[in-house]
Amino acid sequence: MTDSVKDQVISIIAEQAVLQVEDIKLEATLEDLGIDSLGLVESIFAIEEAFDISVPFNANDPAASDFDISNVTSIIKAVEGLVAEQK
Repeated sequence: MTDSVKDQVISIIAEQAVLQVEDIKLEATLEDLGIDSLGLVESIFAIEEAFDISVPFNANDPAASDFDISNVTSIIKAVEGLVAEQK
């Protein structure tokens, strides 16, 4: 994982969860962090803006999307993949 991508994604998730960055565990799910569906949408918009990427519209359905939102690590890896595709 690229530290800058990892750090930015964790920062965005922490902001949406109203938590400190150090409270975000990589294995935590968004539900564990108290992020509901609206928070998920806001997080995705913030990620898209921060990295100038487009997250697939079906990201909330892991079976239909390569963008896995099952936990923080999966989100970071998915963002890294989209960032790599942009280059």
